[in-house]
Amino acid sequence: MRHLISIDDLTDDDLNALVRRGAAFSAGEAGPVRPLAGQIAGIYFSKTSTRTRTAFSSGALRLGAQIIAYGPGDLQLNTGETNEDTGRVMSRMLDVLVARTAGDPAEMRAWTAQDRMSVVNAMSADEHPTQALTDLTTLYGRFGRVEGLRVLYVGEGNNTAAALALALTRFPGVELELRTPPGYGLTESVRTRARAHAARHGAVLRERHDMADLPADLDAVYTSRWQTTGTSKPDADWRRLFAPFQVTAGLWRNSPKAVFLHDLPAHRGDEVTAEVLDGPASIAFDQAENKMHSAMAVLEWCRTAGTAPETRP
Repeated sequence: MRHLISIDDLTDDDLNALVRRGAAFSAGEAGPVRPLAGQIAGIYFSKTSTRTRTAFSSGALRLGAQIIAYGPGDLQLNTGETNEDTGRVMSRMLDVLVARTAGDPAEMRAWTAQDRMSVVNAMSADEHPTQALTDLTTLYGRFGRVEGLRVLYVGEGNNTAAALALALTRFPGVELELRTPPGYGLTESVRTRARAHAARHGAVLRERHDMADLPADLDAVYTSRWQTTGTSKPDADWRRLFAPFQVTAGLWRNSPKAVFLHDLPAHRGDEVTAEVLDGPASIAFDQAENKMHSAMAVLEWCRTAGTAPETRP
């Protein structure tokens, strides 16, 4: 029984195993497995979700579990029950709780103060760990490796960017360049942790707040919607700051073989042009499908003793 609240909850071996296992599910190489047969998964989403909620619901069912879904108004958290009491009670009825709150991850940490139920962070305000696992699974499936990839992330340093930075910097030879609008970069905490990972694993993390002198020969270009679920911008003129960070076809002049990633939903004409999102470089919808395969890997890891099952590279 394990929990996944942050990418940093995973050991290096766990992270590698989950990426490979997700890729194996995606490639149809994992075989028919039902490790959650007889178990109950709670799916609690207090914020809107298309991909992540569907991914964990369908993934749990495919692994043999039954699910109970909760919406934003369904739990007594709304009437003042503590997170600790909620976790203690639900752990006596559920085997795993998957939650999206867009709030403080300390809420989810409080739910882990019991020894019966796994808790999975399907998005909090500061980090989206299961999105990063999806992203790395997608890259691994495309390139056969994560090590040594050169990735450019363009846009707000939001919870998706945070999880991506904390995950990619744990693979040797990776070069991750972030171009974020002034005042909208990674938090100091995430930047410090990611740089420590990079130093330990022989990766490189860079962040700048302009679009000049972009790196060439990239393997992937990634962006995220400018208006993240559950958040608002502190200044009314934020669109002016963000406009230069739109992903356009021009980014492929010096990286013609790069693939395009997006965590979706996308706003064509804001963070990315339709030409890119719907173009030949885009694997964003394969990436979306991989949310289910990554969710299956996470659920299996949470509820299975030992490390995730070995899969061939």
